[in-house]
Amino acid sequence: MKNLAPTKGNLMTAKNTLRLSKQGYEMLDKKRNILIREMMQLIDEAKEVEIKIEETFALAYKALESANVIMGVNNVQNLAHSAVFDSSVSIDLRSVMGVELPVVTANKPNNRPEYSFHGTSSALDEATVKFNQVKAMTVRLTEIENAVYRLAMNIKKTQKRANALENITIPLYEELTKNIQNALEEKDREEHTRLKIIKRTKEQNK
Repeated sequence: MKNLAPTKGNLMTAKNTLRLSKQGYEMLDKKRNILIREMMQLIDEAKEVEIKIEETFALAYKALESANVIMGVNNVQNLAHSAVFDSSVSIDLRSVMGVELPVVTANKPNNRPEYSFHGTSSALDEATVKFNQVKAMTVRLTEIENAVYRLAMNIKKTQKRANALENITIPLYEELTKNIQNALEEKDREEHTRLKIIKRTKEQNK
């Protein structure tokens, strides 16, 4: 590359490559900053969701303990075994600067108990509601964690490409452009000097 012939065509090519490399770096830098901002927002949300899950779990277990005392552990267990297990979710994708992030949607929890109200207590109802809330929040937390992982991997890849442009490609073509420019200028000076000598020689021979 450094031995590229110092021609105007090669100079134009080198300048175009340098311009495109700088534009590419600016775009990658912008993409990296947007992805980092998106990732940090998701990390903050994940912390909030984790706290809510912990608080709701505590309330759910407290209500469950009350239900066990009021109804009896065996009765509560029998009702739990008769519950319908629903794990259906739908997964879509959203794009952030070309990075595909999951959007997970779980069935909206039905807070109406599936068991008969006869022989049960409001504590069991409350426990059911709280555990359903925990389920929904856990789905959201999983979605966030997956998105953060994808963003982190893409940020790393983007950073690597930006570094290659900033530290290798751009300096290389800056040097190449400068060298070709200097060589062409030197060639022009030599040609100008040669023409002056020829002109002077012709004048002396008149």
